[in-house]
Amino acid sequence: MAGAVLRGAERQLSQLSGSGVPILLRQMFEPKSCTYSYLLGDRESREAILIDPVLETAPRDAQLVKELGLRLLYAVNTHCHADHITGSGLLRSLLPGCQSVISRLSGAQADLHIEDGDSIHFGRFALETRASPGHTPGCVTFVLNDHSMAFTGDALLIRGCGRTDFQQGCAKTLYHSVHEKIFTLPGDCLIYPAHDYRGLTVSTVEEERTLNPRLTLSCEEFVKVMDNLNLPKPQQIDFAVPANMRCGIQTPPS
Repeated sequence: MAGAVLRGAERQLSQLSGSGVPILLRQMFEPKSCTYSYLLGDRESREAILIDPVLETAPRDAQLVKELGLRLLYAVNTHCHADHITGSGLLRSLLPGCQSVISRLSGAQADLHIEDGDSIHFGRFALETRASPGHTPGCVTFVLNDHSMAFTGDALLIRGCGRTDFQQGCAKTLYHSVHEKIFTLPGDCLIYPAHDYRGLTVSTVEEERTLNPRLTLSCEEFVKVMDNLNLPKPQQIDFAVPANMRCGIQTPPS
């Protein structure tokens, strides 16, 4: 079956090919918001998805897709971002056939809405959607079907986590999301976050389970820390959030 989003009891996670051909993975960086975007592809079928694209770097990402001979099925967002405008709307124009995807609980517009337990298929591979709210109500984590890697958005960062003081965030909810939906994955599962501000690129479940200074606290201690971060408002929030609520389907100006 070609790439598809399957729900609940209908879904059957794609099995990794016995050929031993590994998944194609490219991690790309946008410096203004320190955002990571991830291109994942099946080297055999050439089907691909892109996680958390950024508007300014969407042309770069589209060029890479073409250079690698891939067919981008989906531009997927882990949540409605506040620090940058998503590139999913632009990618729909640059790469015809690409569809935008976001959680239904985000309230944002997109071609496809996903929920906890849904799977996004591309070639031999699939990403399982795990609802991980707390940073925002619509946050999700995408887990590769062999549990070798997870794309955690802003829910879990390397030695940190997303803030919970805007966009209906809730520290207690985030704590339980990470512990119940991410820390229950195998210890060697690679963690790929949506951001890093120190130049780190990847971690593991075991590292974060044992070394994350916030999420090794008790829930009560975590809530106190998160309630007293006193962080400045994201510079782009006033225009990024409204844009991201519609950017999944908007046609960019010519």
